[in-house]
Amino acid sequence: MAVRVGIDVMGGDHAPDAVLRGCIEALPVMGDDVTLVLIGPQDRIEQYLKENNIDDDRLVIEHTTDAIAMDASPMEAVRNQKDSSIVRMSVLGSKKADVACDAVISAGNTGACVAAGQMNMRRLPGVHRPGIAVTIPSFHGPVTLCDAGANPEPRATHLWQYGLMAEVYANKIHGVESPRVGVMNIGSEESKGSGLAKGAAELLRNSPDINFVGFVEGRDFFAGKADVIVTDGFLGNTLLKMAEGMAKSLFQAIATEIYEQDPQLALKFEPVVKTIYAKNDYHEHGGAPLLGVNGVMMIAHGSSEPRTIKNAILKTVEYVNGHINDAIVERLAQAERALQGEPA
Repeated sequence: MAVRVGIDVMGGDHAPDAVLRGCIEALPVMGDDVTLVLIGPQDRIEQYLKENNIDDDRLVIEHTTDAIAMDASPMEAVRNQKDSSIVRMSVLGSKKADVACDAVISAGNTGACVAAGQMNMRRLPGVHRPGIAVTIPSFHGPVTLCDAGANPEPRATHLWQYGLMAEVYANKIHGVESPRVGVMNIGSEESKGSGLAKGAAELLRNSPDINFVGFVEGRDFFAGKADVIVTDGFLGNTLLKMAEGMAKSLFQAIATEIYEQDPQLALKFEPVVKTIYAKNDYHEHGGAPLLGVNGVMMIAHGSSEPRTIKNAILKTVEYVNGHINDAIVERLAQAERALQGEPA
């Protein structure tokens, strides 16, 4: 299946060079049926490709004159910077573009990506609010966290849908059979927590064919209690960044301690430490999908390196070919009918 992927060349702390380098590194492994639409200033893109002796007809340039800053106000920027790479990317990822992209990727301003996605790509049928689904590795397997920053003040129905959408994602992308779904809370007891958490739990508990495991606490995150964890975007983003920082700090501490004890032992352990670190490195996972938009938008980390972008491209193509959105629409419709007492 031919796939067109739009790339925001100007998005991220190391753009455009890191983004373009990631696209180049993806060329040998992404397949001949994949086209990358490089969205950004044509002269800068052409100059970079020329300097690196890249001439590949799978690279297409979509010229834009503006870029949204990482610290810009999302809604204001999306409304006022119509020719920015993020806004153009969202238009190309929508159904109204003349030559649409099957998916789009950005490591730019997350809030602007979410705002542009909702404004131009709209929502899938039945979806109330899109949410970012991040994959967090653990010893027991990948954990899908949703939402990780798109919706900081959700309603219980939003969390309910995040659970259903992320369940589909965990099954189709990570291959988890009957993913266990939990709601993040301050305690595992049903009597604890906010009205938001209790409301979401009640909706998920009454949904058909879902492996709902109830409330999960912060310490359960890496303990293998759930494959999908739903929460609001504020807490989800905080958890994500804390996990990233803790993993990096922990590996630095282990490596330093081993080296101080025995430099020769450190050399022997170096391959093992690198292998474990790679499994817990967000660069290896590429980007996180904005579940619920009517299209495919993958949001990569702001500090993305070339390999992050390369992996995001590969994950995005997998998402498109897996027809994840069709499965999400079907899953939500099934759950909605069940809650209303209609036959499945």
